[in-house]
Amino acid sequence: MKKVVTATVCAAAAMAGAQLYLLGAKGGIGPLGFIRNNKIASHPGNGEAYGFDQIKQMENSSLAGKRICVLGSSVVFGAGSQEWAVAEYLSRRMGCTATKEAVSGTTLCDIGVNSYVSRLKKLKSSEKYDLFLCQLSTNDARKRLPLGKIGSGDTRTVTGAIEFIIRFVTETWHCPVVFFTGSRYHSIAYDALVKRLFELKEKYGVGVIDLWSNDSFNSISDADRRLYMIDPVHPTKAGYRDWWGPEMEKQLRQYLEETK
Repeated sequence: MKKVVTATVCAAAAMAGAQLYLLGAKGGIGPLGFIRNNKIASHPGNGEAYGFDQIKQMENSSLAGKRICVLGSSVVFGAGSQEWAVAEYLSRRMGCTATKEAVSGTTLCDIGVNSYVSRLKKLKSSEKYDLFLCQLSTNDARKRLPLGKIGSGDTRTVTGAIEFIIRFVTETWHCPVVFFTGSRYHSIAYDALVKRLFELKEKYGVGVIDLWSNDSFNSISDADRRLYMIDPVHPTKAGYRDWWGPEMEKQLRQYLEETK
């Protein structure tokens, strides 16, 4: 019996170790994290030609000299672009100072210490933000977390978490709240999140930068998609700078103009 137990424990330990190594190779963490990091660094879309130092600040930016906060997960962190992402693009292009609050793998749903809701509560209330930008996380869709009902107040659901974020930001910093989606990929679950976000837009009057529903925006060539995206969810530097960034800027400027 002891031999059987020992063999079982050893097998389980070996399997756990293998999973840890695979996680490192895929997620950029652990002993094999260098595999993914090398893949990202060598991706054509992360070449020197797509550096953010080439971004020129626009004239007459409505955010020039102002402060924004960008809350999100790996998309805001820049997991596929060596940490150059939304906050960095907007700060350079629109002349604002950006606070980047990003932790990879996190969710809107308040189910852990690094959830959007938990991290939001830890931000300094004494800071002054002129705009709060929040990513509609793909992790909630990937993990099949509950969508929830409008008005339930349950932050363990996507809907409840979004409503909490809107109220908390409005009451704490008294600034506009704008959510942004990812570009389109095959996900019925994320499509449902986008639809719910638009329902909440109607209820609360928040802004939505919609990269998901725009057919013309998503109609790019396969070659461009390979350049712009490291995987179906995460852009490269080229993806943020030359694809997502200009469209986000365009929609954000329109929102700010309409809400003057």
